[in-house]
Amino acid sequence: MTPAVPTAPPALLRTAAELDALARPAGAERAVVMTMGALHEGHASLIRAARAAAGADGQVVVTVFVNPLQFGEAADLDRYPRTLDADLEIAGAAGADAVFAPGVDEVYPGGEPQVRITAGPMGERLEGAARPGHFDGMLTVVAKLLHLTRPDEAFYGQKDAQQLALIRRMARDLNFGVRITGVPTVRDPDGLALSSRNRFLSAEERRTALALPRALFAARDRLAAQQALHERARATAPGGDRAAGLNRLGEVRAAADAQAVALVRPGGAPAAVRAAARLILDEAAGRGRPPLALDYLALIDPADFTEIPDDRESGEAILAVAARVGDTRLIDNIPLTFGALT
Repeated sequence: MTPAVPTAPPALLRTAAELDALARPAGAERAVVMTMGALHEGHASLIRAARAAAGADGQVVVTVFVNPLQFGEAADLDRYPRTLDADLEIAGAAGADAVFAPGVDEVYPGGEPQVRITAGPMGERLEGAARPGHFDGMLTVVAKLLHLTRPDEAFYGQKDAQQLALIRRMARDLNFGVRITGVPTVRDPDGLALSSRNRFLSAEERRTALALPRALFAARDRLAAQQALHERARATAPGGDRAAGLNRLGEVRAAADAQAVALVRPGGAPAAVRAAARLILDEAAGRGRPPLALDYLALIDPADFTEIPDDRESGEAILAVAARVGDTRLIDNIPLTFGALT
């Protein structure tokens, strides 16, 4: 049964003292969703997940704080949208009991903190390389907000995959007594991942930006087709003779032979995934109007965000992409599972 959604508007809390005074239901859990505001359906899905986990008797707290430590340039910080009134409506409709929206002076009294959480090598890759110091600032404020809100469970979007991985690592390595839960990415009907930055895209820029999800979906489909072909070949030649198996399937016709054999041999999957995504991104970079400026395309291990080697035959992976369209930088990713290609 779906837990009852609070009918009253969420309480707006501005200070740590107000948050500390928020009554916590006896015997029930508190769930938290951390945001920087400018809420959209992606954030609403996080709040609904938190509501479902906490239950009708539990408590859901949403934080709204634009963290200056996460921004490398003052112009980016100033440009970030602030829409608190609309945020309160969205949070309340999705099931939040309270919204904690402190000012900078409340979170960092006396100025920027002298002691911070360091993301380490994992935070220096991909987004960390593109935005130096970003993850140190993110982990610092997440640690503070976890201490302030004291939740049993905290919810974060899988769209920010590296952020989620680092928060999980911090909670585990530093013994935070909280469950960290990821929630799948929410997309618009055209496939674009929901983001507060999408509002900055013109119609033409959005068309170019659609290359990001198209590239990810093409890679996912290539992997599925490759693994299906492998399974068909193995089923037809259980003794392990791939060539004989493919022959029986009719896959060794002149045009298909090289491609099919390459796709089913061990070590072919990571390269095929990267190539399928790269093809679409390169087209958007060369023919898009405006063109897409690719920052990175990376197939990474979710445990530490290192690149997956081409000889990886099984296990979990994340295909991540970042690019700039016009003045707007976008990120997206998709989880993948490699089968045992033996």
